Amino acid sequence: MTSRERILAAIAHRAPDRVPIDLGATPSSGISAVAYGNLKRHLGLTGGHTRIYDVVQQLAQPEESILDRFGVDAVDIGRAFNTAEADWRAMTLGDGQSAHYPAWFHPEPQPDGSFIARHADGTDIAHMPAGSPFFDQTCFPYLDGYPSDFTGLDAAMGKVLWSALVHSPWDHAGDPGFWDTLRAKALALRQSSDRALMIVIGCNLFEWGTFLRRVDGFLYDLPTEPAKVEELLEALLQRHLAVLAKVCAAVGDVADICRFGDDLGTNGGPFMSPAMYRQFFKPRHTQLCDYVHRHSGMKTFLHSCGSIHSLLPDLIEAGFDVINPVQTNCRNMEPERLKRDFGRDICFWGGGCDTRVVLPTASPTEVKRHVHERLAVFAPGGGFVFNPVHNILPDVPPQNIVAMFEAVAEYNHGG
Repeated sequence: MTSRERILAAIAHRAPDRVPIDLGATPSSGISAVAYGNLKRHLGLTGGHTRIYDVVQQLAQPEESILDRFGVDAVDIGRAFNTAEADWRAMTLGDGQSAHYPAWFHPEPQPDGSFIARHADGTDIAHMPAGSPFFDQTCFPYLDGYPSDFTGLDAAMGKVLWSALVHSPWDHAGDPGFWDTLRAKALALRQSSDRALMIVIGCNLFEWGTFLRRVDGFLYDLPTEPAKVEELLEALLQRHLAVLAKVCAAVGDVADICRFGDDLGTNGGPFMSPAMYRQFFKPRHTQLCDYVHRHSGMKTFLHSCGSIHSLLPDLIEAGFDVINPVQTNCRNMEPERLKRDFGRDICFWGGGCDTRVVLPTASPTEVKRHVHERLAVFAPGGGFVFNPVHNILPDVPPQNIVAMFEAVAEYNHGG
């Protein structure tokens, strides 16, 4: 199988020729710049660049040599953008490593070693504390209450770090002819690689409520201001559908997977009851999935952290083909339970290695044993793409990253 065929077989719950692998096809299945630099140094790779394509989470864009070494089967269409040296500028990571930021990103260093990112109008929108591996949101446009109407929604969303500091290709969305360029670059990437292509488009609903009102405010609003919540969600939905129409027209016949995001879970369970999910979010998730399935050949992928076992039946009914990051260290998210209950209905993209304890603290031998155990549960019969639980963070020893991917290679070769 080609990498694309392998990924699509897994999503279709057909056993591929080997377990497909992801590293960096989404900003929730990637690797931090610090960990990436350490990995390259461990592997003796001295050329190339550590380019931070997602500045909020400080994620590196894996280079072809790394993708080839670990047998990675999927890539983000965004990597087709920012390919010239002039698109990047040199910077230094917190541990002293050299790296590159997108040329447009100039956070302000502070005397205490932290950084501030501002909106074009000067609004303070994000802070990265000294020694932190990512930026934290500081601007919540609706913190003091909802506006009387949502005609200014785009401007409000533009002051949220996830929109203002967006990763490629969306950092070029304002360029003249962007949609034609997106199609041309996606076609070129598809012709030059047999890897599956991911288009990352948020279309968040619950999360946009938390970005605008802050999580405590929005959770309080769900039962106390349902009419205002519905009004906001409907405004978001129409905005998302308009963008989806352009995405499907531009790359719906080129990309293989459309990635949505909406973190619905905590460590102990969902942020809301299944009944409340069905009231506010399921109908709109269904509309988003239906649009993609009707107007493109793409599969739908949802990133949702946390304990979401009780929501998975509704997410499946809503039309999601893939779930990520499969946070197996949360309540009711044990691999055996997930595979038994939902393994025939949704593809698990993640859950292949615990990133909270095992990957950063175990020995390479223990990492391999752990990964083999996960593969034995998730891989049989398809419906699984290997990725650890969320991004590989700076404290992960490079030898453990190597051991993790070696374990997948061993499993794939019958070891």
